[in-house]
Amino acid sequence: MMEARAAAKYVRQSARKLRLVVDGIRGRDVNEAYAWLQFQPKKKASRIMEKALRSAVANALQKAEAEGEPLDVDELYVKRAYVNEGPTLKRWRARAMGRASLIRKRTSHVVIVVDRKGEA
Repeated sequence: MMEARAAAKYVRQSARKLRLVVDGIRGRDVNEAYAWLQFQPKKKASRIMEKALRSAVANALQKAEAEGEPLDVDELYVKRAYVNEGPTLKRWRARAMGRASLIRKRTSHVVIVVDRKGEA
């Protein structure tokens, strides 16, 4: 199995926003996924996904080199891609009459797994 994964942890964006982008690259070829990410309106999420995807591809190339197998990037596709919630940073903001309201700064963990097209 030529599966390789990469994880971007503690990303300072909510999982809900990142899932809008990650749903678009799941199942695509790696080159097609790069092209798709280039033209997304959600720029911050797209940059995070592209960085994680590049890391997963580099991990696959490294793994193939260690096993002595030739690997072409054009053979890879995004097998799995998902976003989990990370820890929430809790802050507060002063409000009227001496009260405080909670501000939740959400974080996420992004995981991307790439594999060869022929294997499954």
